[in-house]
Amino acid sequence: MARTIGNKPGLHDLLTRFVISRRPLQTVAYEELRPSTDTKAYHSTAFVLHGLLGSARTWRSFSRTLLSNLSSPSGWRMVLVDLRNHGRSAEIEGLNPPHDLVNVANDLAHLIQTRGWAWPDVVLGHSFGGKVALQFAQSCVLGHYGDSAKLPKQLWVLDSLPGEVNPENRNKEVERVLHTLQSLPSSVPSRKWLMNHLTELGFSKSLSHWIGSNLKKHGDHETWAFDLDVAVQMFNSYQEKSYWPLLEHPPKDMEIAVVRGENSDRWDAEDIEQLESLANREGDGSEGKVSVHVLPESGHWVHVDNPKGLLEIVAPKITSLRP
Repeated sequence: MARTIGNKPGLHDLLTRFVISRRPLQTVAYEELRPSTDTKAYHSTAFVLHGLLGSARTWRSFSRTLLSNLSSPSGWRMVLVDLRNHGRSAEIEGLNPPHDLVNVANDLAHLIQTRGWAWPDVVLGHSFGGKVALQFAQSCVLGHYGDSAKLPKQLWVLDSLPGEVNPENRNKEVERVLHTLQSLPSSVPSRKWLMNHLTELGFSKSLSHWIGSNLKKHGDHETWAFDLDVAVQMFNSYQEKSYWPLLEHPPKDMEIAVVRGENSDRWDAEDIEQLESLANREGDGSEGKVSVHVLPESGHWVHVDNPKGLLEIVAPKITSLRP
């Protein structure tokens, strides 16, 4: 199945046909975007990981634009993953507990190994997906994926706290969403009913629409496409896990690039200070590096609030990588 986007002035050698591939059995679901049907045309791969209660499709538009803005898009492909219990992966059996960051990252390694793919050059994750990216790199370092595993050259952590979430600064919005969903019946009359109900409770229309996108038709009613209890377990794992040691000693030849929304409410002063300190540290070449980027005019939803600004941060650095 091919999709088309328009050329942009100033871009050269731009191919505009994108191929979307589907998953094999026994792995998490994914979509693959590449400018050509020729599987030998690309030499580099980027994985894109969504946040909690998101899906691969929420990153399609940005990923297409990112791919088209690389200096040599024909050499790249984007693999947009539906993390376990999300999107089309919610229908897959056999993704066993515990439903934590370690096993979500293991799902990525299993997908790579099952398909016989080369290991990704770039892993880009938003919110929950940002910590999945960090766990994926950490598991590679620890040898959990075997001797053949190769670390990404770039790890993008998009508005995702690297450390444990301070109970006083926890994401009350997501907690409230999950608690509200737990109070609802397992099926609701319609998506419109749900959105009206959520807005009456004080949720914004955009947030209500995002939550409603997780419904699926079941007879005369709508049911959740995901397992709510599993989503709660995944959220708890996100809040409890810390990857500061990985940022303090990034693996050699890998850059961990952290993007913080200028107006995001996910960060406190101590986190920001620690990140800036790591980014400003002078290295001797024996370790990788950490870079920090502030996305202006953006809250937590970086790819929605300021996609152009995010593109201007990400595309040049990915383009700078050499096969």
